[in-house]
Amino acid sequence: MLQPHIKLDSLHGANSAILPGDPGRLDHIKEYLNDVQELAYNREFRSLSGTYHGVKVIALSTGIGGSSTAIAIEELYALGIKRLIRIGSCGALQPGIAIGDLIIATGAVRDDGTSKAYIDPIFPAVSDFSLIQHCRDYAIEQNWAHHLGIVHSHESFYIDDNAAQEKKWSKTGVLGADMETAALLTVSRLRRIKACSILNNVVVYGQDTAAAINDYVDAAAMCLQGEGREIQLALEAIRRDTAGISQE
Repeated sequence: MLQPHIKLDSLHGANSAILPGDPGRLDHIKEYLNDVQELAYNREFRSLSGTYHGVKVIALSTGIGGSSTAIAIEELYALGIKRLIRIGSCGALQPGIAIGDLIIATGAVRDDGTSKAYIDPIFPAVSDFSLIQHCRDYAIEQNWAHHLGIVHSHESFYIDDNAAQEKKWSKTGVLGADMETAALLTVSRLRRIKACSILNNVVVYGQDTAAAINDYVDAAAMCLQGEGREIQLALEAIRRDTAGISQE
């Protein structure tokens, strides 16, 4: 059945998808795939299919925030998706996490509205263990700077006490902040979909949010390496998990 928002009626032979937020990021994803086919583009939901080392995958953009991410997950679930890996950007909440470093989220603080609409806040938002292990293994093999830990998923960039909130969560050891990971992990877990989230750090801890966003938009080349690495990490994790490769 044709899904009303993502405008797909099948997974085109895939059972795994990578989920960037930005529709424009699909152009970068194309560089790592063979047999690329553009599928649909409606609102924030742009999709394509391709193969990575013989494994068929879908890439689907989700836009900004948990609500549109949940829409994408639900409609992919209706089509039979088995694995989802978010590739997005985040702001660091710890010193020592550089621009372009990758954060592999083991779980998320559910400070968003979407995940709470699904289930009580006491329900944990955690990544699939096998997927994060594959991500970690490949990052180590490639000697890429990466960090494993919890991220904080919030509802808005522009709340009045943003600096205080960042300081609060930084004190708990949370690594970074985004707007989608909690919704991804919560909805996927409830739907029995394997999921994890890889985030490219685009904001050094303590940097002004508005200035950082402008820097990222106007000088995206600063983060291009990290973006390429998170794409490769997601694709390789899907390949290994599909092949049933065990972790050491």
